[in-house]
Amino acid sequence: MADRTASITAYWDAAAAAFDNEPDHGLRADHTRAAWARLLRSWMPPGRVGVLDIGCGTGSLSLLLAEAGHDVTGVDLAPRMIEQARAKFGAAELDGRFLVGDAMAPPTEERQFDVVLSRHLVWKLPDPEAALREWVTRLRPGGRLVLIEGRWREAGHNGVPYVAGAESLPWNGGISAKDLASTVGPLVSGLRVEPLSSNPDLWGGTVDDERYALIADL
Repeated sequence: MADRTASITAYWDAAAAAFDNEPDHGLRADHTRAAWARLLRSWMPPGRVGVLDIGCGTGSLSLLLAEAGHDVTGVDLAPRMIEQARAKFGAAELDGRFLVGDAMAPPTEERQFDVVLSRHLVWKLPDPEAALREWVTRLRPGGRLVLIEGRWREAGHNGVPYVAGAESLPWNGGISAKDLASTVGPLVSGLRVEPLSSNPDLWGGTVDDERYALIADL
């Protein structure tokens, strides 16, 4: 397990420099950034809320949330991703807390949040069902879980195969909305699924695979 964690960390550290070149990672185009900002606004509860962004990468979604006035904590396994997230917040002169840590057990101690957010992460986890149970415990009563997920033909970065042994991951290649809803349903009081594949602004172009958001409330 330690060897796999080290290889995963090395993989995403190596990917960090070019990570934001992907339209939906860097959000550099105004229309892409605006599309994600609109979605995030629609998913957040009213008022200023505390958000835990698990697998935050270079912090692009975290930055949008902070710009909207929310208190953001980001967690990622890759130190170079966290470095970039901190740099983005510094350049924007915004406050945010970023921690290097495992998504299976985010290092936030006893703190709870109004929202736990994760994008394109569960397929990479050795035990995604255990992670989801853990994430729910990080929510305050009445909190919200937002999972942006999908099913992809290539489970890697820029077509590069993922780490050795990835084929044994339970949800390698992603998970359908139906299957994720079945997994999350018993942990929450209610959920809805929003399809996202048909909005090219989110992805920098048209896509033909399944992409969606699952929004669940305790």
